[in-house]
Parts: sequence; structure tokens; C-alpha cells
Amino acid sequence: MATSHAQEPVQAVPNETEPRLIVEPGLPARVASIAEPVIEQLGYRLVRVKVSPADGCTVQIMAERQDGTMLVEDCETVSRALSPVFDAADPVDRAYRLEISSPGIDRPLVRKSDFDRYAGHLVKIETEIPIDGRKRFRGLLVGTEGEAARLRQDGKQDGKRDDKKDATKDDKELAGAEVLLPIGEISEARLVLTDELLRQALRREKSAKREARTAKREQRRHKSGYAGHAANQGD
Repeated sequence: MATSHAQEPVQAVPNETEPRLIVEPGLPARVASIAEPVIEQLGYRLVRVKVSPADGCTVQIMAERQDGTMLVEDCETVSRALSPVFDAADPVDRAYRLEISSPGIDRPLVRKSDFDRYAGHLVKIETEIPIDGRKRFRGLLVGTEGEAARLRQDGKQDGKRDDKKDATKDDKELAGAEVLLPIGEISEARLVLTDELLRQALRREKSAKREARTAKREQRRHKSGYAGHAANQGD
């Protein structure tokens, strides 16, 4: 059975969600198939599911709003909705702890729009099959072209070419070279933490918090107006 923190849910509008192109296999995929419809109904998007042996067994679900943010209140809303669904579906055959989180600043990229939204930032990408003799790439994300991500390599690759021939020299020669990586062949893509990425994430979080406060004030104002109208009707 999952453990979670209950709190009044924040209202969200259901939406049609862009499909993930980079997905998890095995047990996490089964968990994702159960979690994703619930998360979408709440108006959020599933980012990633990870099942780890932490604390016996932890099912971590990353989710986000449409703008890429995810506040603590949002995580509690998702947790409250998912817990009874998981209790009924029982996707994990042992006791586990359910953890709902934001994607984080150095987040994974899983949708085509992610590769456009975070263009201009540093990323690490790993592919399922070798491309130009390697599976690991690092550089500045330029955006997308068709169904591929365009990457301007920085010459600091953390993976060697399969032939391992003069890899250090090859890495230096790759600096500034652009490569197209089919998103369907990517097994993992993640932002690299930089000062600019941190500043952008803080700006988005502040904006999301302002919107949440405004929404709550509007809810209180409408409730107050309704209560006053009901009282007048009773007189």
C-alpha cells in the first residue's frame, strides 16, 4: 500500500496531453499506464516513473503543469488522487512508498515540445543505438527538426566512441559540430544544471506561485459572494 499526504486538492482543468516519446520499460511502464490517465484528468502531465529499492520500495512519479512547473500543492493533489487508484489496481507486488515530485531543475526531456522549450540549454543525451559511432552526447540543445533533436556538441562528451580510437582527440574535434538525434532512438535526455537554468526555474516557480495565490483569492472571493447572496435570499 502506498503512503501519501492528504490535503484539499487544487482544481485543474483536464486537457489533451502531448504523448511522451521517451518512456520507461517493465514495471515502471505498468505503473505509468495506470497513473497517466489520472494525472491527465487533473490537468497535469506525466513526465517519468521510476521504481527503486529506496526505503524498501519507492514508486517515484514525476509530473508537471503544462508550463513545466509543479508546486508542493500540486504534488499533494496528484498523490491524493493516485493513492486509491493504486490501492485498487495494485501494480506493485510488494509494499511500497508513493512519491510524487516535480521533474526537478535538471529534468528529463520526454516530449518533442521539451526539446523546443529548453532550446539554448545544456543537455546530456543517450541513444538506444550508436549514432556516428557513439551513444552518449552532450552539448547545447538547438531545438527540433522534424522528429529529431538538434544538438550543438561542446566537445566534453562523457562517452567514448565504440571503436575507442583516439577518443580524446575526437571529443575536441566535435566541439561546435551539430548532430541530429532521432527522438524515437533516445533512451534518456536530461538537462545539465547551469546558473542560467537555475535562474529560469526560479522565475517560473515564482510566476506559478503568484498564479496559485491569485486563483485562491478568486476562489475565496467567489465563495464569500455566494455566501452573502445565500444569506440575503434567506432574509
